[in-house]
Amino acid sequence: MITPNDIKFYRDNGYFLAKSLISREEATGLRRECHELAARLSTNQNLDATWQSAKELTGKQKTSILHSHNVQFYSAAFSRLIVDERFTYVAAALLGSPNVQLHHTKMFIKPPERGSPFPLHQDVPYFPHAKHSMFAAIIHFDDAPIEKGCVRVLPGSHKDGPRQHESDKKGGFFLPPERYPIESAVPCPAQAGDAVFFNYLTIHGSGVNTSSEARTTLLVQMRDPTDLPTEDVHRSAGQGMMLRGIDPTTVYRGLGG
Repeated sequence: MITPNDIKFYRDNGYFLAKSLISREEATGLRRECHELAARLSTNQNLDATWQSAKELTGKQKTSILHSHNVQFYSAAFSRLIVDERFTYVAAALLGSPNVQLHHTKMFIKPPERGSPFPLHQDVPYFPHAKHSMFAAIIHFDDAPIEKGCVRVLPGSHKDGPRQHESDKKGGFFLPPERYPIESAVPCPAQAGDAVFFNYLTIHGSGVNTSSEARTTLLVQMRDPTDLPTEDVHRSAGQGMMLRGIDPTTVYRGLGG
């Protein structure tokens, strides 16, 4: 499923598109799970995760994007997916460690015709770690061509370390758009079943979904369990779950009772 050249590409560029990680049929089922979950959750909470900085970029155009954290707690389908051998095998190969630990998951649904963009940014300001092993996978449950606001990256940007970010009123971190316009980043169009992996130092973002169909994805943020956070931030339910291998930092305390 992954070759030494693929791993080298990831090391050099800070991202990798894994084609057909799951089948289109599986992706269709998971897409349905996402939209049904969004319908259930929207009855008692606001799911819109549009950044204030994104609203400023789009001007008067009203945009929105639906999201939910830790979706494996709402549907077993997502629990099975994040420990699926096909997924964790690629994750471990790119991480360069047999042990892959969950940080958090997040579902995104970009509505048609007005799905919100994400300005270019790194993920490191949200949850900085000592060894910078943190990386993410965006698993696509439907096709994501450029017009759907697909993921965009600046290849090789992870090599320069953390950048100075600005923050908006909602606490979203972003790079100055006049210096880092979304159009300057390389688009990563994907098909249903594909997954884009990228290091949390890799500068990335996405454009507006101007198509007639929603863009539906699951983001899985992961790390090497020996890589400790440098700040006590962004705690989430399920954090620390082992997706593959073991946590070698675990201390055996004996059986209670």
